[in-house]
Amino acid sequence: MIPFNKPFLTGNETSYIEQAVASGKISGNGQFSQKCQRFFEEKYRFRKTLLTTSCTDALEMSAILLNIQPGDEIIMPSFTFVSTANAFVLRGAKIVFADSKSSNPNIDETKLENLITNKTKAIVVVHYAGVACEMDEIMRIANKYKLFVVEDAAQAIDSYYNNKPLGSFGHLATFSFHETKNIQCGEGGLLVVNDQNLVERAEIIWEKGTNRAAFFRGEVNKYGWVDIGSSFLPSELNAAFLWAQLENMNLIQQKRIFIWEYYYKALTTIAQSNKIQLPIVPSCATNNAHMFYFTCASLKERTALIAHLKKENIHAVFHYLSLHKSPFYDKKHDGRTLSNSDNFTDTLLRLPMFYDLSENALVRIVKVINDFYE
Repeated sequence: MIPFNKPFLTGNETSYIEQAVASGKISGNGQFSQKCQRFFEEKYRFRKTLLTTSCTDALEMSAILLNIQPGDEIIMPSFTFVSTANAFVLRGAKIVFADSKSSNPNIDETKLENLITNKTKAIVVVHYAGVACEMDEIMRIANKYKLFVVEDAAQAIDSYYNNKPLGSFGHLATFSFHETKNIQCGEGGLLVVNDQNLVERAEIIWEKGTNRAAFFRGEVNKYGWVDIGSSFLPSELNAAFLWAQLENMNLIQQKRIFIWEYYYKALTTIAQSNKIQLPIVPSCATNNAHMFYFTCASLKERTALIAHLKKENIHAVFHYLSLHKSPFYDKKHDGRTLSNSDNFTDTLLRLPMFYDLSENALVRIVKVINDFYE
């Protein structure tokens, strides 16, 4: 079986974990956590970064930081993972789902203004497959209506919009280091704080509602409970594993981009015959090769193709189910039809994508797809 995903190991993960253990400091915010945070702050010029146990935790921190209250409205795409919405629902927010663009699953920025009311507090954008949303227009709208912007950049490490890194536009941004991501540590995440006004409170929420981080820097002579918060810090074992990955990010990215480009070129003939639609990367965006997907003509066709690939021992998968139609939110949705989101729900197919995927495996995958369409 060619799996959909296989976590890549650089070779230094266990060595760094051993170093963390030997240091006697394996709880959060130690030397490896700080190395990882500095990496993002220096490479991408993020104002403040905090490692978290998951991207879900980073999103939940975002909702707390923005003081989301019951009745506040949050605009976000329906075609996303449940964590994007759940983080704000937990604070009592009403989710106002927006449709995707017809060309890609990102939020349709042209539909945003019509969704804004006097209860709207924030816009959450999701950079699907690491490809940027139209951030200039989204930030223009947010500034016009004095709204917060949160970038769910779970899939968007090392990706750019008009030469500016994703995660640097919104007041807040979140990244994932789940084992399915380009850079991973099994489970992990990152909160990016770009708004200086939110930095101090972010640290407090991160440290269970205490000013413990300030205490260890010598800024206060004791620490106590000063706000709400939770245990959002990952252990140094996760951070040590992550550091080994970050050191090799360029190597990992080069291989993933090679695989992505191989798929794209090899499937162009089928796309030209209008049997599938290949992913579109706008000229303002870069491609970080987080995933390779294409869309089929129908749900029936995609189901048949997945079964055909499985029969040949190739694991390909679909992706999100539109959240506005989910059992939990269906009756809370306002009834608008989100046709593009539903289309991606029914037709989008993801192919195996991981560092160790061999060229022989790529040839085999493409041949099986060609055989199906012939």
